[in-house]
Amino acid sequence: MKFPKIIFALTAFSVFVACNSDDNNDISNNDYSDIYNLPSTPYNYSNPNFPETFTPYVLGFDNTPTDNPITDDGVTLGRVLFYDKNMSANNTKACASCHLQEFGFSDNKPKSEGFEGGHTFRNSIGFANTGFYKAENMFWDHRAATLEEQVLMPIQDDVEMGMTLEGLVEKIGALDYYNPLFENAFGSKTVTSDKISKALSQFVRSIYSFNTKYDEGIEITNDIFVDFPNFTAQENLGKDIFNGKLTPGAIGTCITCHMPNATPLHFEQPVPDNANQVIFSGAEPDNIGLDEDINVEDNGVGAFLGIESLYGHFKTPSLRNLELTAPYMHDGRFATLEEVVEHYSTGVKPHPYLSAHMKDGDGGPRHLNLTDEESAALVAFLKTLTDYELIYDEKFSDPFVD
Repeated sequence: MKFPKIIFALTAFSVFVACNSDDNNDISNNDYSDIYNLPSTPYNYSNPNFPETFTPYVLGFDNTPTDNPITDDGVTLGRVLFYDKNMSANNTKACASCHLQEFGFSDNKPKSEGFEGGHTFRNSIGFANTGFYKAENMFWDHRAATLEEQVLMPIQDDVEMGMTLEGLVEKIGALDYYNPLFENAFGSKTVTSDKISKALSQFVRSIYSFNTKYDEGIEITNDIFVDFPNFTAQENLGKDIFNGKLTPGAIGTCITCHMPNATPLHFEQPVPDNANQVIFSGAEPDNIGLDEDINVEDNGVGAFLGIESLYGHFKTPSLRNLELTAPYMHDGRFATLEEVVEHYSTGVKPHPYLSAHMKDGDGGPRHLNLTDEESAALVAFLKTLTDYELIYDEKFSDPFVD
C-alpha cells in the first residue's frame, strides 16, 4: 500500500528542516524578489486536504517512490524549475511551455513547439493526478519507467529543450537564485541532475485534482452507480453511459479502461469501500481502434518495445480536466470532446491488434452507437470532471516576476 508515503512526506519534511537548522534558508531573507514571487513560508503541498471520499479510493495507486517523498520545499524548487526557461538551450522554453496550467497542464496544440520551432512527436498529456497513475510508466508509449526518469527526458530532447544533463547542471548551478531553493529542499546548494529530477517530480506529483462537480457528487452518494443530486438529468444520463449501467452486459464501456479496479458492474449496494471511483486513468496501454492497420507514423508502445502485437497501444490517460486538455489522443487528431465520443460511438476501426474490450462478440470493433441525446449527455458528464480551482491555484502558477 503506497498511499501512506504522502503521510511519510511530513516526517521527511521535518528531517529536512532539522538538517538545515544551522543555516538561514528562509526565502524571504534572500533578496530574489525581483526574480520570483515565493511566500516566506512554502505553500502546503505535502499534506493535501483530500475529501474523505477521495482518500480511500487512491489507496494502492500512489506511485511516489520511498526516496522522493513530497515536501513543501522540494515542490517549491520543482515549481521554479518547471517554469524556468533557462532549462532550455536557448532560454525560450520551460516545462510549462508545453504543460500550461490553464489547459490542465497540457497544451492546446496537437503537437507542442520546441525550443527552435520544431514540433514534438506527440500531443502533450495533462498532469493532473500523475502521482496516482498505477502503471507508473510515463509518456504515451510508456518508455519512461518512472516519473523521475520522465521529467529529464524532454530537457534532453533535440526538439523540445535541447540540453544535456551536464549542461543543465552547470547552467542551473550558476544561477544564484537557486541557492536557497536547493538548500531548503536538499540541505545543500549543490545542483545535481538527480536533485532536479526529484524536485520536478515532486512538483508534478503535487498537482492533485479533486475539486470537481463529480467529486461533490461522489461525496454525497459514495456510489457512482446512483444518480448524483448535484447533477443535471443530462449529466446523470452521461454518467450511466460512462459506467455501463445502461449496457450491463457490455465490457467496452468507458469505465472498463478509465476506472481500473472499479466495482464489478453488478450494481449491487453498497459499493465496496476500496472501489476505485475517482482515478479516471487506465492501468495499462490500450489499442482503441484509432487506425485500421500498422502502416502509420506512430505505433506507440509496440514500436518502443519492438512487439508487433502491441502496435497501436498507447497510455490510457486521466479523464480529469478533459474539458481543458483539447485536442485529444496521442496525436491530437480530435479537436473536441464531441469528436472523441463519436469515435467510440461509430468510429472504432478494426485494427489487427485492437484491445479485447474494444471488440464485439464477433471480434469486430465495438461501437456504442449512441443517439445524439446520449452523445451530448456523455460529453456533459465528462465536463463534470473539470477542476476549476486547479487552473487558478497560485501555488501551481508561474512564480517568476518577469
